[in-house]
Amino acid sequence: MSRISCVLVILLLLSGCSNSDLSVKADLVLRGGKIATVDSEQPEAEAIAIKADTILAVGSNAEIAALVGSDTEIIELNGRLAIPGFIEGHGHFMGIGRAKMMLDLMSVRSWGEIVDMVAEAAEEAEPGQWIEGRGWHQEKWDRVPEGAVEGNPTHQTLSAVSPNNPVYLGHASGHAAFVNAEAMRLGGISAETPNPNGGEILHDARGEPTGMLRETAQRLVSRARSEARQQMTEEELETESRTRARLAADEVLSNGITSFHDAGVGFGTIDLFKELADAGELPVRLYVMARWDANTMADRIEDLYMVGYGDNHLTIRSIKQSLDGALGSHGAWLLEPYDDMPSSRGLNTLPMDSVRAVAAMAIANGFQLNIHAIGDRGNREVLDVYEQVFAANPDKTDLRWRIEHSQHLHPDDIPRFGQLGVIAAMQGIHCTSDAPWIIKRLGPKRAQEGAYVWQSLWETGATVANGTDAPVEKVSPIASYYATVSRKLADGTVFYPEQRLSREQALQSYTLNNAYAAFEEDIKGSLTVGKLADITVLSKDILTIEEDEIPTTEIVYTIVGGKVLYENPNSN
Repeated sequence: MSRISCVLVILLLLSGCSNSDLSVKADLVLRGGKIATVDSEQPEAEAIAIKADTILAVGSNAEIAALVGSDTEIIELNGRLAIPGFIEGHGHFMGIGRAKMMLDLMSVRSWGEIVDMVAEAAEEAEPGQWIEGRGWHQEKWDRVPEGAVEGNPTHQTLSAVSPNNPVYLGHASGHAAFVNAEAMRLGGISAETPNPNGGEILHDARGEPTGMLRETAQRLVSRARSEARQQMTEEELETESRTRARLAADEVLSNGITSFHDAGVGFGTIDLFKELADAGELPVRLYVMARWDANTMADRIEDLYMVGYGDNHLTIRSIKQSLDGALGSHGAWLLEPYDDMPSSRGLNTLPMDSVRAVAAMAIANGFQLNIHAIGDRGNREVLDVYEQVFAANPDKTDLRWRIEHSQHLHPDDIPRFGQLGVIAAMQGIHCTSDAPWIIKRLGPKRAQEGAYVWQSLWETGATVANGTDAPVEKVSPIASYYATVSRKLADGTVFYPEQRLSREQALQSYTLNNAYAAFEEDIKGSLTVGKLADITVLSKDILTIEEDEIPTTEIVYTIVGGKVLYENPNSN
């Protein structure tokens, strides 16, 4: 069948209506470019028409011209590429806003640079005020700090420049933190403090804590931070939360993202999102994973479920749990020891009994379950639980349970994703960020067989979703897309190229696959008539330009529900 013309599309939309309804005109038209629809029935077009918040028609420039009226707003694409709005498949929305309000350590090249940044902040801070930062990664520094323990610094130089202020510096992965002496004092950490379950306090050769806290050990200091926040008034706390949400929305929209899978928030944040949606102050569509302990979740689960709330801006139908840590901080739970730390197989951060309890609660209440697992042991344990739950509930279908990250897999477990219908919610940019130290951590055999095996998973029939895990990485779909199709490192080498996705696959992983992973493929993820008019316009055609040119692509427009919510000030 030839491409459906606009006239036929309108007839389909308005079937049963009077002839006068055929005079309908679009509110917004994008024309004169390339429309990559991610719809196999009509993969490409020249123009698109929007009525209210919905796609009215997709077709040629001539066909869409019939829908242009005197009040129709027109965006001339001038040959640029329009795609379905990017859907961030795994990120931390409020974390993005919070990161904007603290020291940004993502680009630092040395421990000394961090100490200097904290020293400057301490000069401006009031005594006792917390100094916070986020994004450091010891593997990205140009040299190992003097006196390092397991490649990580010790707190003395940091403590010297901040004697009167507690300092908390989050690792890029979110699975470790570095703190100074004052923060350890407030957290009750000394040489005698035992490691908590699922965590580790790193010690030097004398047995003194270095300031490095892995996984659940971070909570020892986090409690002290929380106590300090209790001194803030309710008004101050609410203003801070709303500021974080606004900063996050601005950042997300400027990166071409129209929907965002928020990978784990508490009930207070869910209540805030609902308030923002009620007030029309939630410009990005959120798919939220509720995250709390099993007992608390059980008390609230019946009240949590909501789909398409606030004009399709807020959905809560999934639960998030975390089973292990990150590879960079030696927290990923492995089947065999780390190559560079033979004494460790990583950390199991959540008892398996709790995992099984939450899984039973999720399936009984119709919730999707999304579990963080990075190491091959962590992924196997999750797959085992999922398989057991599915087998015990044969009447429950189309579950779409997910493993968040799915980064390092044993070859025997790769086919199980497709067999079980488990979604691999991965992040392309993590591959090229982690690649310089993956072989050091895992050795070449494990790295080749199971590290970021996107193509192998795709071939099993599994749905591969994409994202950035922001603020662990910059919330840039362009950067993650480039990593997904190139797997190219800064030095020009390519990390196991056989696992690259094609450009079309990568675009699908960032649009339609993420919509499917949220049960939303009927309303978003492709530029199809009747779906929500969520569109991103790019300065370059990422499907055809030279590969190394992809990172230079800019977001020109971000359109949510037919409204332009971001326009690049440098576009013309």
